[in-house]
Amino acid sequence: MDFLADCRTRLAFDLVGNTWNPVVLWALRNGPRRHGELRTLIGGISAKVLTETVRRLAGYGFVTHHNGHYALTELGETFLGPIEAFGTWTATHGDQVQNPGKS
Repeated sequence: MDFLADCRTRLAFDLVGNTWNPVVLWALRNGPRRHGELRTLIGGISAKVLTETVRRLAGYGFVTHHNGHYALTELGETFLGPIEAFGTWTATHGDQVQNPGKS
């Protein structure tokens, strides 16, 4: 399989390339949450960035917003597997990855 700039695989990398996309999706895995609950659960995310992220994820069709709660769509739920796979890989191999910013 070739990984060309316009291939569908690039879409997956674009989705996880934004730091907050997978974090917000993972935070919603156990059910709907209010904006403030999400901020508390995630930690380290500003209200503005969280709002931008959930709007972007809603645009992708991954998240819905009803009655003040954000929730995963069926499509959003299908992306939890790849997020979990990245987490598993990182838990296993993260210490082996060289960080060029640190000596």
